[in-house]
Amino acid sequence: MTLKGRDFLKETDFTPAEWRQLLTLTGELKAARKAGTEVQRLRGKNVALIFEKTSTRTRSAFEVAAYDQGAHVTQMSGNSSQMGHKESPADTARVLSRLYDGIEYRGDKQTTVETLAEYASVPVWNGLTDEWHPTQSLCDMFTMEEASGKPGPEISFAYVGDARFNVGCSLLIAGALIGADVRMVGPKALLPPAWVAEKARWIATETGAQITLAEDLDAVAGCDFIHTDIWVSMGEPEAVWTERIELLRDYQVTTELLARTGNPNVKFMHCLPSYHNRDTSIGEEVYQRFGLPELEVTDEVFESPASIVFDQAENRMHSIKAVMVATLTP
Repeated sequence: MTLKGRDFLKETDFTPAEWRQLLTLTGELKAARKAGTEVQRLRGKNVALIFEKTSTRTRSAFEVAAYDQGAHVTQMSGNSSQMGHKESPADTARVLSRLYDGIEYRGDKQTTVETLAEYASVPVWNGLTDEWHPTQSLCDMFTMEEASGKPGPEISFAYVGDARFNVGCSLLIAGALIGADVRMVGPKALLPPAWVAEKARWIATETGAQITLAEDLDAVAGCDFIHTDIWVSMGEPEAVWTERIELLRDYQVTTELLARTGNPNVKFMHCLPSYHNRDTSIGEEVYQRFGLPELEVTDEVFESPASIVFDQAENRMHSIKAVMVATLTP
């Protein structure tokens, strides 16, 4: 099958076979880069990268992936483009389509990237919105298969924490697509929306995935991987911080939580950045306001041999490269 010309907006747009195709291509491209045999299939292509939200891994991954493949990139931020200020997303899409072969968008609203895709005549890729983070979940599925040596249907993983938004929802659907045993663990109010869980269960009827939503931390038993993400974004009001921390305090990823899996080889994953110490301005501010030196994960876990967060971060580049190659070439 070919994915040429397709957009990459959210996991629910893909069949299990199409998702597997992207994972396979990720592995092939990573192996070729390591062996020094990579073929530049995007030579002569031009890519627009729109970042309305700050980024380290996504920005770097798209740039390096494009350069490796021979493509040229133009970066635009909220301050350097007219989109949303003087020009609508629809008009921006039609302009950029005349100049570029592909468009990446990272920002707040899923409706914005969907509008770009509707009006663009070239592939549009979602680098993150509030609702979905598909380049992250593709990377994470690849990383788990790579680290465990197991195929998707033999992998069990848990996401622990606030699972209502982009990372939680994307991991739930992506896990269903590969047929994994997926557990979303957190306070009831912070579990994925019902419609996302139902979509995952529907996919599971084809892939054999097991889908569990639970409040009890015992749900991590037997897991190969524990995922988490930050609890609160800076800029949210103090009342939200206080409420969120109280809700999630018991869901911090600790050595004790890893031990509850009963798996001595369990691995820890995080999409980053992480508030695992006080070595950032945000980390220090959280400590001063709440007396917590760590939030979603302890420094002990983050720096432990169980942590594969930097392998995971590297794989963002390989999986994003696969998305661009698959959607821009035959």
